[in-house]
Amino acid sequence: MAKAKSNTEDYLRMYRQMVRIRTFEDNANQLYLSAKMPGLTHMYSGEEAVAVGICEALTDDDRITSTHRGHGHCVAKGAEFKQMFCELLGKAEGYCRGKGGSMHIADQSHGNLGANAIVGGSMGIATGSALRAKLQGADDVTVCFFGDGATAQGLMYEVMNMAALWNLPVIYACENNGYSEYTKTEEIAAGSITARAEAFGIEAHRVDGQDVLAVNDLTRKLVARARKGEGPFFMELMTYRYHGHHVGDINREYYRSKAEEKEWKENRDPIIRFRAHLVSEGIATEDDLDAMNAEVEKDAAEAVAYALDAAYPDASEVDMHVFAA
Repeated sequence: MAKAKSNTEDYLRMYRQMVRIRTFEDNANQLYLSAKMPGLTHMYSGEEAVAVGICEALTDDDRITSTHRGHGHCVAKGAEFKQMFCELLGKAEGYCRGKGGSMHIADQSHGNLGANAIVGGSMGIATGSALRAKLQGADDVTVCFFGDGATAQGLMYEVMNMAALWNLPVIYACENNGYSEYTKTEEIAAGSITARAEAFGIEAHRVDGQDVLAVNDLTRKLVARARKGEGPFFMELMTYRYHGHHVGDINREYYRSKAEEKEWKENRDPIIRFRAHLVSEGIATEDDLDAMNAEVEKDAAEAVAYALDAAYPDASEVDMHVFAA
């Protein structure tokens, strides 16, 4: 576990946020398995330290763009359980009035410009957000989350070229969970991922994505520099998804072993690792953290019950927020 200046309140908030993400995903998975949630969803479980480590280095004025596996980013950036579960269930009180669903949640109040079902699809949006900040003379920074599979998208190279030429305040955060859907990353990405950014003169870093303090420490440094006009930057965060590509991807042994999954869950889990750190450093007791976990689980259960009973949008809303070209 990386060392950083001790701040009890910050550390406990990071732990709570990681637990909130894991708990949200556990409940979302159960909604799918019980056929109460329409469509598919993509679990973020196992990658919590990435979203929390990065978003805890940002302000509400800073922006993020997300991916099809975006629940963790949304929670880490400040989203509430009730509105999120309402969105997943297509209810009117969801962040997008139930019309976006799992892969299209946006929360403008906290700077979340939205998830995107297109692989690498938000890269242009994030870079445009950074260009807007520079043109306006604003000091906000945009973080663009994407997976290792998105490094095969041509858009990534177009926007990194622009960002480097114009020194835009954007951080490209590649969540390398080892798999591009059902294929190992090394089978789809030749060479080094960080070298792709370095080819454009962009400073690139690789960090342990299971270590929330290491992620947070690096992000804070890069965000501060980006605010001063030293961007863009690139981060490759080495992490792992516990579930399949999506909730229906249950029988996964044809592309990765149960032994591999067991190794990551038992020995590299970001929440277990950070919990052990908090206890060993005397920041919290096991009882303190158990109580926090129970409180989060209660909040999630109440939010699910609320969302299940919430109203669907009225049929008259069918053309709301639809604009003619």
